[in-house]
Amino acid sequence: MVLPTYNEAANLRGIVEALWALPLPGLRVLVVDDDSPDGTGRIADELAAAHPGCLDVIHRQGKAGLGTAYLQGFRQAMQAGATVIVQMDSDFSHSPSYVPQMVGQLEYYDVVVGSRYVPSGKLDERWGQGRVWLSAWANFYARAILGIQVHDATAGFKAWRRETLLGLGLDRVNSNGYIFQVEMAYMVQRLGYRALEVPIYFEDRRIGRSKMTIPVKFEAAWRVWEVRARHQALTAADRRPA
Repeated sequence: MVLPTYNEAANLRGIVEALWALPLPGLRVLVVDDDSPDGTGRIADELAAAHPGCLDVIHRQGKAGLGTAYLQGFRQAMQAGATVIVQMDSDFSHSPSYVPQMVGQLEYYDVVVGSRYVPSGKLDERWGQGRVWLSAWANFYARAILGIQVHDATAGFKAWRRETLLGLGLDRVNSNGYIFQVEMAYMVQRLGYRALEVPIYFEDRRIGRSKMTIPVKFEAAWRVWEVRARHQALTAADRRPA
């Protein structure tokens, strides 16, 4: 489980304990903290000390970004021998209860996506209409420009097979902010990997404020064109050796 964190001190213990309670033997958590001023990194260290071999921590200098946090986490997880890597938020927007189902489907698919935009998928009812519209528009825009077939191109809740991440070639990923999710979805499709979407209820974060602001979403929108230019020539023949 790769958890990128920035100011998640109020959520980290709860999410980690919920993950450890899942019926998944051998589950390990990797916290990638961007020097959170609220003490998230210290809490992660305390959890690691109390549960040796179950939780590791990467401390990064400054707020280095979501995309690089995931890439560093993926690499460390694979170096440690992980065969399945799950990425998710640390604020309970992504419920740990979906993880066993997602991991189980990796027997048949290369990546499993927790999707808000398939039948039975749902957004938190407390979202205002403006926020709902903006989220849907950002997803529609990315899918339209890139021709992405998965319905939730901006999803940040995914379960990966090790071989899929190796085949993508993480050195080819250049996005750092929330466009990172779109770039990974586009590469999965261009390289011909099998993706499954499972419906989730996307809960609003329980504690703290969302880091997804309107400027961040508009920046991601224009970076979609960069992603297209970078990867549109990829085919299944370009998969890296696993």
